[in-house]
Amino acid sequence: MARPLRFRYSPQSWSDGRVHNDILQPLRSNIGARAVTPWFAIGGDWQSHRFEMDNGDVALFARADDEAYWMGNTETPSSLWKTDKFGWREVPHHVSRWAKRELTATLHEESPWLADYPHLSWFFLPVFMSKDGRDSTRSFFSEHAAGFPDTGSREATRFFEDFLRTGVLDEYRHVMSGKLGTSTHVDRVRMSAAMAEFIAAKILTDAGYDVVPEIEVTTGHSLDFRAEDDDTNVLVEVTRPQPPGTRAAAGPVAAVRDTAETKTNGQLAEHGGGATLFVDCSSFRDDAWSAVRGEQPDVRHRPAIVYRARPDGRVEGYRKGGVPLEFGDALEFLD
Repeated sequence: MARPLRFRYSPQSWSDGRVHNDILQPLRSNIGARAVTPWFAIGGDWQSHRFEMDNGDVALFARADDEAYWMGNTETPSSLWKTDKFGWREVPHHVSRWAKRELTATLHEESPWLADYPHLSWFFLPVFMSKDGRDSTRSFFSEHAAGFPDTGSREATRFFEDFLRTGVLDEYRHVMSGKLGTSTHVDRVRMSAAMAEFIAAKILTDAGYDVVPEIEVTTGHSLDFRAEDDDTNVLVEVTRPQPPGTRAAAGPVAAVRDTAETKTNGQLAEHGGGATLFVDCSSFRDDAWSAVRGEQPDVRHRPAIVYRARPDGRVEGYRKGGVPLEFGDALEFLD
């Protein structure tokens, strides 16, 4: 499976002839590539190239006197196989800005509805335009409402657009966008679990905390977030029960118990305590959540919160144990 888009770096000089012979010709022979005029100017001392393939793939190449960068959702020419890869923040500004503009415009031409969500388009660009995941990741938002039940795709997508527009996760874009994956098919359960981390980050941010994802702990694991303010430093792990209709458990209460128990007996047990467990029931329909909110089942971990978010921004839930976080209006507690 191809990973989210990154740049390949060539610390060599590239002439027009070399670009033609070592990039265009192999791609033309293999998948019907053609060189087209880039849609945007790159600026600086860079020269830019855009390649489009018969199968819909696209690739970009930027070169200066003695270095070049390649990015594409297509096969990589053999002349660039052994090159190092770099993230969007690690390459020259002219190159990253140009690639963003080229790929975003391509994305919006292929999926015009995403133009209404500019920050979400940018944040998930590495997977929306990836080789394997471009169809599945877009479909997850457009056809599966990003994992929210009983709502439209526009309401769900707007929820995440509004949060991502705050910029609080921009620094962690590569690792967080990559959580959506680049599978060729929509895995709603796994992808919804990934979006649960974004919901948790939104709750913590709305509550006034700074969030840092992927916190390595001494057991060799990573916990999902550290929530911080002047007086607080709390580790948070997120889990998302599957809706009862898609799993073997007898009902929604059992779904919450079983999923939380798996997390508690596994990763959190090895960590040895000290983390707050977030149990996100945002995939549950109204009737399933009603059963959970009525019984408020134990989750065999302290401290924990069990909650359900809706695309209109409302979040309600309950606590187990002394949760070392204050949520204010970010979460309406049933207790």
